[in-house]
Amino acid sequence: MIIPKTREEIELMREAALMVSKTLGMLASEIKPGVTTLHLDKLAETYIRDHGAIPAFLGLYDCPASLLTSVNDQIVHGLPTNRPLENGDIISADLGAIVHGFYGDHCYTFEVGDAVPEETKKLLQVTKESLYIGIREFKLGNRVEDVGYAIQKYAEDHGYGVVRELVGHGLGRKMHEAPEMPNYGKRGRGKLFVEGMTVAIEPMINMGTRNIKQLKDGWTIATRDGKPSAHFEHDVALVDGKPELLSTFAYVYQALGITSNEEDEFRKTPFVL
Repeated sequence: MIIPKTREEIELMREAALMVSKTLGMLASEIKPGVTTLHLDKLAETYIRDHGAIPAFLGLYDCPASLLTSVNDQIVHGLPTNRPLENGDIISADLGAIVHGFYGDHCYTFEVGDAVPEETKKLLQVTKESLYIGIREFKLGNRVEDVGYAIQKYAEDHGYGVVRELVGHGLGRKMHEAPEMPNYGKRGRGKLFVEGMTVAIEPMINMGTRNIKQLKDGWTIATRDGKPSAHFEHDVALVDGKPELLSTFAYVYQALGITSNEEDEFRKTPFVL
């Protein structure tokens, strides 16, 4: 069952989402060759706790980490390790925080160093663009698969594989609420969106096949063909019939020195219901 939120609850959820956004911004300055993902995990947990919030992933479904770090061909749920990051790697940093009893859940895929191949950079760019294309379909009168269709078409038009087994989700006082938000689908299908609902939209796009495999640690999901995968995620509320971002990549962009980005374009473009 979809659980709509009041305006007051949405503002509390914004605080949770921004806690995660600020943590990702901190991590953006720390992600570099030679750093281990275990170190990044400890930094994230400490930062969240120091700001009066609770790491949302740690202990959830027995998760052993606060930060899930998926490197190169890993799609999601990568567990932190002692392996140092290498120049040319990519790493998705997926993170959650609890503030005022509400969850924030947010992800960004980073380049490591200055040797990331151009074809991998393009994968990251297209995946991030597909996130905002999907979010624009999260509006009153639309249904769940309208979002998925938009993401799928954009990614597949670029020749990429769209993961089917892992999806976005409703978000609130639980990490996973209804509805599931797949990154594929057909127009006009799925649950009807309602005012006040809050979701995490998170394209997971592979350079090659959409097929996946689970690693022996029981958590990490990787591409079947070993090619890179990208993952970006925003928390979004349906306010006055339109999507409103609760999370932001602004702190990441500030740390990375990025001045022009898709989020700015999303906010500036007129929205038509």
